[in-house]
Amino acid sequence: MRPPLPSWRLTLTDARPVTPLCRRLSFTAPGLDAGAWTPGQDLVLNLPDAPRRHYTIRSLGDGVLDIDFVLHGHGPAADWATAAGRGDVIEAAGPRGRTRLADGADWHLFVGDETCIPAIFAMLEAAPPGLRAFAFIEVESAAEQQSIDTAADLDLAWVLRGGPARPNDLLLQRLMAFAPPVGAGHAYIIGETSGVRAQRHYLLEQGWPRERITAEGYWRPGRVGGHDHV
Repeated sequence: MRPPLPSWRLTLTDARPVTPLCRRLSFTAPGLDAGAWTPGQDLVLNLPDAPRRHYTIRSLGDGVLDIDFVLHGHGPAADWATAAGRGDVIEAAGPRGRTRLADGADWHLFVGDETCIPAIFAMLEAAPPGLRAFAFIEVESAAEQQSIDTAADLDLAWVLRGGPARPNDLLLQRLMAFAPPVGAGHAYIIGETSGVRAQRHYLLEQGWPRERITAEGYWRPGRVGGHDHV
């Protein structure tokens, strides 16, 4: 049996927009320690009037925890993140999750939508200098593009969807046009579950070893809370 996850009583200290559809909330809690977190991992949040939700840790340091909320549509989580104010308290558990920067790869490939920017950017910001990386990120419009400060040798391409989040093959098509460099790569395929599954199958068909693919479904229509292991 796995040991229980650490629990936290998070107090909101700041809330600000990152893009028109992304809001960053900052929290503090007694004992918050950046050493307990591996970039790419998430927390299980118990939000008011909502099922438990998994949200990636955007950053953790100096006793401050940042979580980005994508405000796509109306729902308990998006409504709470929009209305939350300083002093609000929520319960959380973690960190948890197997999405993290892999060892031993010659280069790294990140594929995901706006729900995955916190994980992708957190991993890239923690990357050692010169790490070769490619990232394809799907967003609604150019207004949702974010900047990143990383020591990695990063080739970042934004894929504009032109509308609300929905299952589609935009990232699969971008992946199919990708010419991998020489060497052993590691792929991180995260986002809408059906898209993640299709992208993973494509890489397997191209001869990628299973152990070189980290795949996780962050969301799918009709599902409330939780992640899908693909």
